[in-house]
Amino acid sequence: MEQAAADAPGARSVPVCYRHPDRETGVRCTRCDRPICPECMVDASVGFQCPDCVRGGTHASGDTAPAPADNRPRTLAGGTLTRDPRLVTKVLIGLNLALFLVKLSLGDVFTNQLDLIGRAYAPHLTGIQGVAEGQWYRLLTSMFLHGGYVHILFNMLSLWWIGGPLEGALGRARYLTLYLVCGLAGGALTYLLAAPNQPSLGASGAIFGLFGATAVLMRRLRYEMRPVIVLLVVNLIITFGVPGIAWQAHIGGLVAGVVVGYAMIHAPRERRALIQYGACALVLLVVAVLTLVRTLQLT
Repeated sequence: MEQAAADAPGARSVPVCYRHPDRETGVRCTRCDRPICPECMVDASVGFQCPDCVRGGTHASGDTAPAPADNRPRTLAGGTLTRDPRLVTKVLIGLNLALFLVKLSLGDVFTNQLDLIGRAYAPHLTGIQGVAEGQWYRLLTSMFLHGGYVHILFNMLSLWWIGGPLEGALGRARYLTLYLVCGLAGGALTYLLAAPNQPSLGASGAIFGLFGATAVLMRRLRYEMRPVIVLLVVNLIITFGVPGIAWQAHIGGLVAGVVVGYAMIHAPRERRALIQYGACALVLLVVAVLTLVRTLQLT
């Protein structure tokens, strides 16, 4: 009777702990995604892990043999666990800093070749420059350029504080994909709405995308949302209150971060990769459409 009641449709809508079937829970292990109750939760850098994953892959039955590939511990989003969960974040920061040093050495002649501009004459360069002239690479390269010390300092600190934990939750490949897609989305919206002769540069669009994905992650883990909401509101106030900031990049990156982040974090395990990378492809399709529409307007 008890088994039949448990199997009845709608009898239980909340998962139960895999080690204590009599306990309902809304929390899952960030590595293997199995439901765990408060007694089984072990604090991790992001969320909680189950006792089996903490012991290094030991099965619930006590067998310590390596698990099959499909059942090996993974991040919350299905990424592969690595010894350095911040490696991609470190590489991104290093790349931004390296290009900033090149910019300091070569000056505006370097920046003007790679920043985001719609269609205009650029100083130190010959002819009309811009994305509308076929220089679509500017949507990508502008994400790694910064105008001054305060600009790059603020962005790199934000990338370290927000990006590191998010990389640990998503895994390297998914995190890097999220970063690039959000940056491109911010660039596309800037290209569409900003004046064609207004140059734009910076990692802010990608970082705002990380903000959006972090909010989705915190809600998924049932963390307190007020800190990230306050931080996001403050940044939006700065975005619209300080002259010279490309608000389009911030909003485009933020929206893309929420969309892709939701797909990354909430995708069911059986169709995880399809949904996650399908959402990325959908956002990139929107980026391509916006870019094409603006190019037709300017040419």
